[in-house]
Amino acid sequence: MVSPPFENNLIYALDADRSDELASFRDRFTFPTRKGNDCVYLCGNSLGLMPKNVVNMFQQSIQDWSQYAVDGHFKAHNAWLNFHNFLRDTSAEMVGAKSEEVILMNTLSVNIHLMMASFYRPTGKRTKIIMEAGAFPTDRFAVMSQIQWHGLNPHEHLIELEPRAGEFNLRTEDILQAIQDAGEELALVFFSGIQYYSGQLFEMERITQAGHAVGALVGFDLAHAVGNVQVHLHNWDADFAVWCNYKYMNGGPGIVGGAYVHERFAYRPDIPRLAGWFGNKMETRFLSNVDFDPMKGAEGWMLSEVPILTSAALLASLDIFVEAGFENLCRKRESLTNYLEFLILELNDPSIQIISPPEARGAQLSLYFHWDGKAVYDKLISKNIYVDYRDPNVIRVAPAPLYNSYHDAFRFVQTLKECLA
Repeated sequence: MVSPPFENNLIYALDADRSDELASFRDRFTFPTRKGNDCVYLCGNSLGLMPKNVVNMFQQSIQDWSQYAVDGHFKAHNAWLNFHNFLRDTSAEMVGAKSEEVILMNTLSVNIHLMMASFYRPTGKRTKIIMEAGAFPTDRFAVMSQIQWHGLNPHEHLIELEPRAGEFNLRTEDILQAIQDAGEELALVFFSGIQYYSGQLFEMERITQAGHAVGALVGFDLAHAVGNVQVHLHNWDADFAVWCNYKYMNGGPGIVGGAYVHERFAYRPDIPRLAGWFGNKMETRFLSNVDFDPMKGAEGWMLSEVPILTSAALLASLDIFVEAGFENLCRKRESLTNYLEFLILELNDPSIQIISPPEARGAQLSLYFHWDGKAVYDKLISKNIYVDYRDPNVIRVAPAPLYNSYHDAFRFVQTLKECLA
């Protein structure tokens, strides 16, 4: 992969793409156009591009439905009854877990509630939850409503950690200190893997160790981390995690999400959960008047069958990840993101501050504009540059290594320069 010293010119960018061993994967995806013109798409942290092989996957699923009807549960090309299993092994590798610790089901918000129903059980004075301030709304809404569900006041039992004055990112030592200070009052630590606004990659292993040291459980929302950075949930000893699959995983809008439960819990039927029939053992799943008997592993938290037609899109994307090799993608991600950073710094524009920490980030640079960031964003969009704006004053730029190129990075910065002028 390309590494410093970089050069700020078109020839260098094109040469970097020609030497990129993963460059051909770009052709596996469909890029949007506007008024007949091609676009620079740097918005994979919001919605990944559609893999072209999704069409074949859909056609196969529709053909199976047409040919087999109800028998498609057993006779389809990928039998519907166990379709979630076709998604599981690769997904488990992506988050550093054992296959039996992972289940593909529901959507992100639903899975947060399911996990918290089992792993946030406030008792005595151990009632509090720690999370980062400014977490994505779905996390905050779920956490606050779970606290209320237990008859507690979220403004008293939720601890939200903010960066120090004048800083954009939380220092790990401040997170660890807050966990230690909460001590025996702390029931749960629930953090993002990557902070959606700043792009900061949190030190999940150290956060997990600190939470366990005071007797709390620890879970993560990996929405911006899965398919982006290397995660090792099992080895890090995290208790649970959840994620969506429509960002870097390219599964499509509204696609099925994922959940992880560490094996120390996954084989315990005594853990309270909100149960569904697909989480029950196959032997008694279709019987009436029987008590819930959970499947072993994370599958025991499953409520119902995954949506087959849309899940086929995720399967198409996972096949591409396997072929490309995730370690290869991570190396390109680092190189491509560093190159983008180099080009932005070359602008030497005092209105722009890159707030994503270089030592702890994925494929996202959050550009904080000290004035009029929304106006710059609007100009970029008008020039066929797909990026993402978040209040206050941040444009998020995400060069996804599966389909973005060094030329994309160069075109973006050249267009940004025009907009700033």
